[in-house]
Amino acid sequence: MSPTSFPPLLLAALLAASCTVAGAQTFTVFAAASLKNALDEVNTEHARTSSARPATSYAASSALARQIENGAPAQVFISADLDWMDYVGKQGALQPGTRRNLLGNRLVLIAPTGSSAKATIAPGFPLRQLLGPTGRLALGDPQHVPAGKYAKAALEKLGVWDSVAGQVAAAESVRAALAFVARGEAPLGIVYATDAQAEPKARIVATFADGLHPPVVYPVALIRGAGMPAAAYLQHLSSPQARAIFEKHGFTPLN
Repeated sequence: MSPTSFPPLLLAALLAASCTVAGAQTFTVFAAASLKNALDEVNTEHARTSSARPATSYAASSALARQIENGAPAQVFISADLDWMDYVGKQGALQPGTRRNLLGNRLVLIAPTGSSAKATIAPGFPLRQLLGPTGRLALGDPQHVPAGKYAKAALEKLGVWDSVAGQVAAAESVRAALAFVARGEAPLGIVYATDAQAEPKARIVATFADGLHPPVVYPVALIRGAGMPAAAYLQHLSSPQARAIFEKHGFTPLN
């Protein structure tokens, strides 16, 4: 893949990772879009004790995994589900012995803050009626975005997927789905609880029970060839300081 084929924001991150800033080493982190608020704060805290700076690119885990597959020089990968980390692992791209499960999350149904929508999530609940004849249900594309895959699995188990499948607004990432709802372009959406917490223009209508979908797990690993700054950063992600930040943003640290 040629450099010009990378998305502009990703290309900027890669270029940043190949240089030094004020004498500091930089390395590239690929992270699921839902991590942005928390990980930005973790990165700021990391800078207090390290001269190495992470250049972080946020996108859907699927997009990041495919960029790694095509040779993008990431050194750390944090996925929003196990499948896309497995995908990268099958390419032989993970540094052996560095993969671990970092965080957990919850799936929620959201609406714009001014909405009066109410719902109790249970088998056969009237999701289509809540959407109305033209309303769209915003979620990550269930073909490849982890949050969308979790959402589809939950709605299938509840027996309501078929009734709303034709009204799904499939977004390129969970944060894009969140934006649809926050802007009032969709009356309802399904995102992570942490996304809803980060967006003042959206509110949680109801929370999906964990047993309705595979556990929401964020694995992290080094990519082959990662240097010592990236390895030190990986350790920092499980430090007491980082754990406190993740918890503040609504994540559940797993180690």
